Amino acid sequence: MRTLLLLSFCLALVSIHADEAAKPRVVLVGDSTVTDAAGWGAAFAKLLKPEAECINLSAGGRSSKSFRDEGRWKTALDAKPAFVLIQFGHNDMPGKGPHRETDAATTFRENLIRYVDEARAIGTRPILVTSMARRIFEDGKLRGELKPWAEATRIVAAEKGVPLVDLFARSVELLEKLGPTAADAFNPPAKKGRPDRTHLNAQGAEVMAQIVADEVRRVSPDLGKLLR
Repeated sequence: MRTLLLLSFCLALVSIHADEAAKPRVVLVGDSTVTDAAGWGAAFAKLLKPEAECINLSAGGRSSKSFRDEGRWKTALDAKPAFVLIQFGHNDMPGKGPHRETDAATTFRENLIRYVDEARAIGTRPILVTSMARRIFEDGKLRGELKPWAEATRIVAAEKGVPLVDLFARSVELLEKLGPTAADAFNPPAKKGRPDRTHLNAQGAEVMAQIVADEVRRVSPDLGKLLR
């Protein structure tokens, strides 16, 4: 009897693990604006149905170059995701140092193409995400310094036939409608008295995650089915 009970227990564990392994896995790749602590990642994960699994491998301060150079992209591929959302740009800009900087028209595009090709090579479906706009206004309009990297992402998505979540365009539209004062409601607590208009508090994360989810439903119906 004990042997039968032990066998039944082991079979139940195997069944549980099999169910977990069968869950479609969504991996998030990017910089701090995608992380759980300072970006939209955790809020997006909450929008997924229980039958999907989200792993956020984004990391603060990383660019399309340094994320790969540090081996983080390999970790993402090793996770064998069904879908991978890829967002870079903030740390690819000039002034971030040679280990991170890329040129929007050349090396940044080349990096994204490699991400797309390597994801597809293992059966993962990539989705490109343009950078969320910084909430820095000049004369009532966003400064929009990330525009060249957003445009490069759009070009790669079109050339490679990859679903595109245009978070840059959607966030610009929303933030300019809100205006600088209301947009500051998305800021995390200031550090040393300086407002942080790049990262997100809980309210901002929920808003941006909902934009990402809405765009995912539009451009990637298969992943959209996994959203609440």
